[in-house]
Amino acid sequence: MSLGHRTRRKSASVALILAVCLVLLPTLLKAQEENPPKMDVFVGYQWAGPNGTVPMGTPPIGTRLPGLPIGFGSTMTYNFNKWFGFSVDGGLNSHDRTDESTISVGPRLMWRGENANFFAHTLIGPNHLGPQGVKGNWGMGGIIGGGLDIRLLKSLSFRVFEADLVLAKHNFASIPGLPPQLQRPGLKGARLRTGLVFNLGGGAPEVPPSASCSIDRGEVMVGEPVHVTVTPSNFNPKHTLTYAWTSSGGKLEGKETGATIDTTGLSGGNYTATARVADPKAKKNGEASCSSSFTVKEPPKNPPQISCSATPTTVQTGSPVTINCTCTSPDNVPVTVAGWTASAGSISGSGNSATLNTTGAPAGTVTVNATCTDSRGLTASASTSATVENPPPPPPQASKLNECQYPNKNKPWRVDNTCKAMLDDAALKLQQDPEAKLVVVGNADPMEKRKNLAAERAVDVKAYISGGEAKQNIDPSRIETRTGTAGTMTSEQWIVPAGATFPGAATTTPVDETKVKPIPDHPKPAAKKPAAKKAQ
Repeated sequence: MSLGHRTRRKSASVALILAVCLVLLPTLLKAQEENPPKMDVFVGYQWAGPNGTVPMGTPPIGTRLPGLPIGFGSTMTYNFNKWFGFSVDGGLNSHDRTDESTISVGPRLMWRGENANFFAHTLIGPNHLGPQGVKGNWGMGGIIGGGLDIRLLKSLSFRVFEADLVLAKHNFASIPGLPPQLQRPGLKGARLRTGLVFNLGGGAPEVPPSASCSIDRGEVMVGEPVHVTVTPSNFNPKHTLTYAWTSSGGKLEGKETGATIDTTGLSGGNYTATARVADPKAKKNGEASCSSSFTVKEPPKNPPQISCSATPTTVQTGSPVTINCTCTSPDNVPVTVAGWTASAGSISGSGNSATLNTTGAPAGTVTVNATCTDSRGLTASASTSATVENPPPPPPQASKLNECQYPNKNKPWRVDNTCKAMLDDAALKLQQDPEAKLVVVGNADPMEKRKNLAAERAVDVKAYISGGEAKQNIDPSRIETRTGTAGTMTSEQWIVPAGATFPGAATTTPVDETKVKPIPDHPKPAAKKPAAKKAQ
């Protein structure tokens, strides 16, 4: 559907709305005898559909004007009487391709009802059009239309709609090369508005009905009654009024202009009694209300009392602690214990007891707090503590450092270079820990027939570490030699820290080093006997 067709359809819709309002006018309007405002000012949103073909663009060509959804409109009308007024109207709409603005004046005719006002106006004045790429032009225009206002307050109305037919004639003859139909285009468009109408001036304002409430005592103890009365004003004295009473607390009994509130069972605090007075026959301003406040006091309240204890009072990290609390109320009201907190570890509670989990808690005092709350919201807190100790470190343990092999069949006791490197590591461990000892366990294969071979391997290891060619100079007293039953051609080197015990003491045998001596790796040759002298 083309833009022109859409605009013409909206213009037809405007005409249809006006016709429907004229048909419904007798129903919408009811005679109202009051002075109209001296002036009313409309401010609101405006949509415009210029509905015309004008030069646009560079170079300008004939382009159908689009609808202009962004707009603002305002009308100021001076009322000569209830029906007739004179209006000054302004409007502005814009689009990324064009804009349109109007300044118009003219008479307005209004039918005023009790809650709705229907108006029609005829306006004339300049019409400015600014198509894209073309210098804007001021032409003469006219506006014919009307609308419907709904009264919200005496000084404020809502314009449900305003529908206008906008006519204008423009002159673009100064643009060279335009065909005749584009030099003086005419607009036959529509304008729709909605917004607020501010009613200024007019007759003396109405005095709305009102009500005044009074209370016999503003402060009472629980159980004492409160009496409230209401005095209505500015109601029609010929009409019978109705009364409705409510209270934010207590049991209320109301009868016409008076009410009594029973405060038995109320909690201490502030409360409000409200009276609503209504005139069922009034068509407007037929209701008024008022309130009075009163304070209810309770007897003095005593907070609960709480004490807590921990069992046991000293634990090692990871062990649980049971927390028991005793909570009572001097006023004998229900109490509950909650709000368990701990300065370290974690705590969970139910009822009057809780369990403190000390896993991960550092050594020291852990404080546990608990809160006792009574049914009135009064609270008391108490705390208890337990001492957390770190468990003693585990005892030192002996560890097997390495194991030497003895592959030399000719010298099966000999400590070879591979074994020496391992023994150098053992010596380094002993140097780093002066309190540690070394246990050397010599073993022999059952196929090896050499006597004391396992013991010789052990003492040879000791001899190397305590004073061998590497000059480790480890105190021999720090090295213990033993023989084992592994049945292998090996020697085992065990590091035994201070305070630890050798785990193989029961399965190995100490070497009697007075009987088993180390065998030198390179023994000195035996001394030669002197040669016998020849007989002279």
